[in-house]
Amino acid sequence: MNPSAGSLDWHSFLARPRLPSPSLEVLDFLYRKSILITGAGGTIGSALSLRLGNVGPSSLLLLDSAERRLYDLQQSWRTEAVPGRMKPILGSTTDRSLITEIFTTHAPALVFHAAALKHVALMEEQPLAALATNVLGTLTLTRAASAVNARIVLLSSDKAVEPTSVMGATRQLSERIVLAAGGNVLRIGNVLASREGVTETLARQIAKGHPLTVTDPAARRYFLTLGEAAHLLMMAAIEPAGTLLAPEIGDPNFITDLALFMARNLAPDGDVEVDFTRARPGEKDPHRFWSATESPRPAAQRGLLSIEYPPIDVAALELALGELRATTDARDTVAALAQLCALVPEYKPGTAVQAAYNRVAS
Repeated sequence: MNPSAGSLDWHSFLARPRLPSPSLEVLDFLYRKSILITGAGGTIGSALSLRLGNVGPSSLLLLDSAERRLYDLQQSWRTEAVPGRMKPILGSTTDRSLITEIFTTHAPALVFHAAALKHVALMEEQPLAALATNVLGTLTLTRAASAVNARIVLLSSDKAVEPTSVMGATRQLSERIVLAAGGNVLRIGNVLASREGVTETLARQIAKGHPLTVTDPAARRYFLTLGEAAHLLMMAAIEPAGTLLAPEIGDPNFITDLALFMARNLAPDGDVEVDFTRARPGEKDPHRFWSATESPRPAAQRGLLSIEYPPIDVAALELALGELRATTDARDTVAALAQLCALVPEYKPGTAVQAAYNRVAS
């Protein structure tokens, strides 16, 4: 990302009250716990790791499958002199032997699960990868946590609501896995200044003097700052078991407004041109934090909403997930997609997925 973009005052763009920071009650709950963070090298995982390190956990296990990101986090930890004990672990939640070893050896009491495949268009082309990581990786982690009575908090997405993409459908299924096991789920929107996110793309276009690309003039998204996302995850850990949560942030922002805000601040003397492109495969509009079958109410922690959701048939879910694991491991794309559609009935495969489905089926 363009270095100057990191200095932008994102709150002036959001034009809403800042979400609360964790209370003393939350910090006390987290203090001296053994904590595992998956996806620890990602944008949110890194921010959460550094904040938790200052809270004073007894140990902080940082799992990520990307060597460079884990190394960068390790360097940040040393540079910022974070006092907590940190152990980097290179590996994936899809590695069942590794996950078993982590819980057997380190016995984390709390898990923040931020590891997921998130790029919508790419997952439309790679549905088996999305199923393996987002669904089966979550299942492996949740079972290991449940076996030692560890609390798990899943970082999810507003794309899980009435999904129009493989990514969204797999995220909804991962939510159900965690909630059925008594874990908590936090749905968030787009995080400003996140790696490989919309702000990184816009900053790169501004730096090169290229037109700013936005899918549609009416396109809107929910945005949070990186600090807000990390703080909400910390707060979600103290909510009652089996709670589905979302930020209490009002209306979404127009992406065009974000593009113009960044252009004014990063290139105040430049001419701004916005190109409106068609939506990419799997993209949805509008974005919402709850579906027609769900309803929000204030959560115990200020700044969060607790979302009531339909009951989950745990036995049926377990049976279906066993079948899904078998077809995914066998790389049977046709059967795996059919099972995903059965598990998430409101999801209808888009053109790209349907084309891949038909290609394999024929």
